[in-house]
Amino acid sequence: MDWRNIRNGLEIPTEYYSDQPYMIKADDGAWICSLTTGEGKEGLPGQYVMTMRSLDMGRTWSDINRMEPNGAPENSYSVLLKTSFGRIYCFYNYNKDNVRQIVATDPPYNGGICTRVDSQGYYVFRYSDNNGITWSDERGEVPIRRFRWDMENPYKGEIMFFWNVGKPLIYGEDAYLSIHKVGEMGNGFFAKSEGVLIKSNNIMVEKDITKLYFETLPEGDIGIRTPIGGGPVSEEHSYVSLSDGAFFTVFRTIDGRPGYSYSRDGGRNWEPSKYMPVRHPRAANFVWKLNNGQFLYWFHNNGGEWYDDRNPAWCLAGAEVDGTNGRIIEWSQPEILLYDDDPYIRISYPDLIQDSGKTYVTETQKDIARSHEIDADFLKKLFSWRNLKPCSSEDILFEGGSGIHEIPKIEPFLFFDHSGPASCTGDNRNGFTIEFSLNQKPGPWEVIADSRAEDGSGLLVEYTAEGQIYVLLSDGRTGCTWKSDVIEFMDKCNVSIIVDGGPKVISYVINGRFQDGNGCRQFGWGRFNPNLRHVNGNNEIKIADKVDFLRIYNRAIMINEAVANHRK
Repeated sequence: MDWRNIRNGLEIPTEYYSDQPYMIKADDGAWICSLTTGEGKEGLPGQYVMTMRSLDMGRTWSDINRMEPNGAPENSYSVLLKTSFGRIYCFYNYNKDNVRQIVATDPPYNGGICTRVDSQGYYVFRYSDNNGITWSDERGEVPIRRFRWDMENPYKGEIMFFWNVGKPLIYGEDAYLSIHKVGEMGNGFFAKSEGVLIKSNNIMVEKDITKLYFETLPEGDIGIRTPIGGGPVSEEHSYVSLSDGAFFTVFRTIDGRPGYSYSRDGGRNWEPSKYMPVRHPRAANFVWKLNNGQFLYWFHNNGGEWYDDRNPAWCLAGAEVDGTNGRIIEWSQPEILLYDDDPYIRISYPDLIQDSGKTYVTETQKDIARSHEIDADFLKKLFSWRNLKPCSSEDILFEGGSGIHEIPKIEPFLFFDHSGPASCTGDNRNGFTIEFSLNQKPGPWEVIADSRAEDGSGLLVEYTAEGQIYVLLSDGRTGCTWKSDVIEFMDKCNVSIIVDGGPKVISYVINGRFQDGNGCRQFGWGRFNPNLRHVNGNNEIKIADKVDFLRIYNRAIMINEAVANHRK
């Protein structure tokens, strides 16, 4: 069983729609989950915020509560905050005035009217003083200072468009709530957006909610936006603090890359935004600070510019290092964290919770929310990325230099499953890795390695006329190919081709760098046909003279293991 397959997770109860399953651990040890749900799809009337408790780490749930009574206007997009005295707050959007339509600026809205009203109104909260079993009858409101884009919307700021997905940041005795202001409603629902923080300097200790103090940051009337020259969308900001007091935020854009920024003064001012060293569509990308002091970052590793292509979910490990102006986060190479077999499934809005030495993430595809325990060995290797050891000899199935060699069989991806009353396909969820080193630049379409039989089954690796590494996988029935990015050939070139039979993904690591499309194509990694049974062909493999060595590993090694092999 592959723990990364989301269907192996534990389901969290919802109605039809499910969004943002966020967790916090109460003082009595229970997990408290808040999420947005409803009988219809996202944005339709009737969606609401619910909370629940689990005393067995997500296996069962009880004490289910609505934040607003049945029939109330839309209440959505909640986050949880626990104070120093154990109170738990649930913050969420609330359409308190029951606004049924709003003015939009562009098509596709007929007559400039939009009937989706879940991302405006008031930012409100209720609280629980008994570990989430029940919630206050009293509802509080969080004031949001108007910014320039608020005053420029059709309502001149009388109605503010906003929503919230980022979890609160706690630093010292201060709490910071993440809000994403929307400048105007337009094509694609949100035409432009920016990030702000709402700081409270007493919510962690003050029990009287009428005395709570809130201020909106950053200073001035402009929020956190994309880098200079970037698009108008900067939203769903996620925040962590560093050891020197700096704040780090990452956010989604429509530029094919996520943005990030640092604040060195508690969120009052922010350094000019930059793009993360990864590619990512218009989807939530979150960062969490873990108990080990390192960071885990969730993203989707492709250069899309819209809401699609959120499967698989990838991750990076991060560690603090010294930067020019203070501490910054240095990132590992990416790894696949979760996936679904259906490539159109959109996995998003995750959260992370650590309990009893284990690490869990939650996610949703908008109709099923689940929690997943992350494999401990995976995390150990991931967080050792800077000094990870190369793969051991036990992982090597074959090794040889140039010439013709006998090659052992690689474990098949699929098998004939006779265990049930009807024989069917079984999936081993396994993989393999080809690693080789070139000492000269090959010519156009020069063969690097070939194990194909007469029926075409086997492996073929070539160097294309455009300067890419090309791999063909075949079982004689089904054939699959994928190319690397165009590579700059130095004196030597070290290549790893990782074929992962869980998510059915082919990845390249060349000279210690993951191939992400290099801005020339949306995907640097590719999917192979799920009907591919195996890659076994001839009993021999031919390896070109320009190859110093070629290894085949008996598993899909991690990206960061391929980097460690290259370092060696």
